[in-house]
Amino acid sequence: MTCIIIDDEPLAIEVIESYCNAMGSLNVVSTFTNAIEAIEFLNGEKIDLVFSDIEMPQISGIDFIKSIEHNRPFFIFTTAYPEYALEGFDLNATDYLVKPIPFPRFIKAVNRVKELMLLNSRPKSFQHPPEPKESQATHDEYIFIKSEYENLKINLSDIYYIKGLKDYLKINLVDAKPVLTLMNFNQILSKLPDHTFIRVHRSYIINADKITSIQKNKIIINNERIPIGESYKAQVYGRFGI
Repeated sequence: MTCIIIDDEPLAIEVIESYCNAMGSLNVVSTFTNAIEAIEFLNGEKIDLVFSDIEMPQISGIDFIKSIEHNRPFFIFTTAYPEYALEGFDLNATDYLVKPIPFPRFIKAVNRVKELMLLNSRPKSFQHPPEPKESQATHDEYIFIKSEYENLKINLSDIYYIKGLKDYLKINLVDAKPVLTLMNFNQILSKLPDHTFIRVHRSYIINADKITSIQKNKIIINNERIPIGESYKAQVYGRFGI
């Protein structure tokens, strides 16, 4: 698997490069101390995976990823700032590693990329075509969510709300322990019927059927107060005619 590393700290590049070399399956084609040079490189080269810092001069890792419109490689964010995690996953980052990065955590992230590459490389005849959203919303009463090493069946009616954490989504359930899954919001929203599940905050999706009441800036579900984000207020209030 070919990869590049982008970080404005040479020591951070050395650490990630040493991890890549230790795994053996990663070929570090090039390293960069700024994202602009990396953009020029990617315009002429096809790379499988990008390790990118976020806080960098000239252009941030977030803006760097947004600038790649075609043939986007898999990418893993490596940063000392965990507050960027949700935005990173909104861009479909495969993973988000917070410095200092433990080697076992690095291995887990790379293995996830390998799994996705294998899935994408399978012949189309062996892949089940995705159901249209409307059909799914009409007929499905459950979804399967990958958690750790198994795919869990979750009844949609059992979901209270979903909360974004640093590396995971936490699915809060009726009369059951919460389920943690390494997904981003776009991925899980594609599985959920949009007539029932609504994103009300950058960190929350709620099940509208479970709402007890709506206050000025909060939604009450199961005696818990879930914030309504400023950028989501108009959509939420419009949805419920408030």
